[in-house]
Amino acid sequence: MMTIGDVLAFKNRTVSPSGVDTQRTGSRSLYTIAREIRRNWPKVYFGAVPYLDAMGALDTIKDSYGCDSARNIVAYFLANASTWRGDAAKRIKAELNAMLKGGR
Repeated sequence: MMTIGDVLAFKNRTVSPSGVDTQRTGSRSLYTIAREIRRNWPKVYFGAVPYLDAMGALDTIKDSYGCDSARNIVAYFLANASTWRGDAAKRIKAELNAMLKGGR
């Protein structure tokens, strides 16, 4: 079942040679990142769950989820993801931090 974010981003979707879903702008959608987080963090810290769920419904850092901005949701996710470790965690956290700084 496709989410609203999937439908909105479908026409901008490309797949890199490594099989990673990317957008033509060079940045991945938040819902794609959320899927990867769930694959790489089997027991998500309870404090990060609501923010990860919200990220699953967002496309860009400029979107909103209810009354919350995507920027705040990503920032709160990162604040609650300190127990997530490893190469994937480091790479994805850096990607999310770059989105916060760049404003994509």
